[in-house]
This record gives sequence, structure tokens and C-alpha cells, in this order.
Amino acid sequence: MQIIYKTKRVCSRSIEIQLDENNIIRSVRFNGGCSGNTQGISSLTVGMKAEDVIKRLKGIDCNGRGTSCPDQLACALEQALAKN
Repeated sequence: MQIIYKTKRVCSRSIEIQLDENNIIRSVRFNGGCSGNTQGISSLTVGMKAEDVIKRLKGIDCNGRGTSCPDQLACALEQALAKN
């Protein structure tokens, strides 16, 4: 399943995610944002179950914005799982 999620209140503009049929993350690509950080998040989450990533990243805040790129990834995955 290919997901393109438009982010809110963060530096990145969108996140492209590829999930397999077992909800395992196969790829994550942030468009915009802090390159090193978003590449790190992407690398760390590939191969993980979407549910586990949501548990680890949900609620992380960046500079008092109430969200962050990791939190937005969790939101995107929640939305994808809800549609499945």
C-alpha cells in the first residue's frame, strides 16, 4: 500500500510511505524537513510493524508545536491502518 500524507505544523511538507500486506514498513520518504533527522527516522522504521512505530513515535513534540515529523509519521500510519 502506497500512502502520501500531507503533514501539518511541521517543516516537512509530506511523507511517502510504502506498507506491505502485513503492515510492515518497506519505505518512508519525508519531503522537506531536517534532512538528517528525517533520513534517520526513515532508516530506523523500515522493517518495523506500523503499529510498533505508532506506539514509539506518537506524541513526540518539536519546539512546542504540538507535533513533530515523527508524530506526523505516526498520524499517517494510523490513518492508513484505519482505512485498511
